Amino acid sequence: MNSGAITLPIGTRVRKSPFFNATREAGCTCYTIYNHTYMPVYYEDPVADYWHLVNDVTLWDVACQRQVEITGPDAFALVSRLTPRNLANFKVGQAKYAPMVDGNGGMLNDPILLRLEQQKFWFSLADYDILLWAKGVAIDSGLDVDIREPDVSPLQVQGPNAVVPTPRSQLQGPNSKVLSLPTP
Repeated sequence: MNSGAITLPIGTRVRKSPFFNATREAGCTCYTIYNHTYMPVYYEDPVADYWHLVNDVTLWDVACQRQVEITGPDAFALVSRLTPRNLANFKVGQAKYAPMVDGNGGMLNDPILLRLEQQKFWFSLADYDILLWAKGVAIDSGLDVDIREPDVSPLQVQGPNAVVPTPRSQLQGPNSKVLSLPTP
C-alpha cells in the first residue's frame, strides 16, 4: 500500500559529503540533492530543528555549497567578467556578494566571492553548475586561467550559542547528538 512516502535511494551518482555518515549517525531523516550532493534537510522534524536553531546551536553539513576556484595570471579579469559587481577595490582576504547573470541579465547564481590571493578566487555557490559555465566563458577568452572545483567541505555552526568556541570533536548536530567528524 502506498502511504504517500517517496523513497530516494542513496546511490553513487550523487556525492556524499565527508560528513554524510556522521549526519546519518546523528539521526538525519531527510535529505535533498543540492549541487549533485546529498544535503541534510532535517533531523527530528523541520519545526523542532527550527526552534533548536533559534534557541540553541546547530551544526549543518553544507558541503553541497561547492566552490569554483579561478587562478592564473588573468584570474581577476575572468572573475570580473563573471559578475556585474564592481571589483576594483576588492582586496585579498575579503569576501563579497557577487551575483552572476546571463547575457540577458537573468540570475544564474548568487554566490559569495572570496579573494584568497592576488590571482586566486573562490565563488561559494548556490545550486547551479557554475563550474561548467565559467569554463565555457573562459574557453575562447584568451585569458590564462585555471578553473576547478577545490576539494573543500564547509560546515555551518548557527544559532545564538554558536559564538562560543567549540572543540572540533564536540560539535553537535541539530538534535543535540555529538557528531563524530572525520579528521582531515
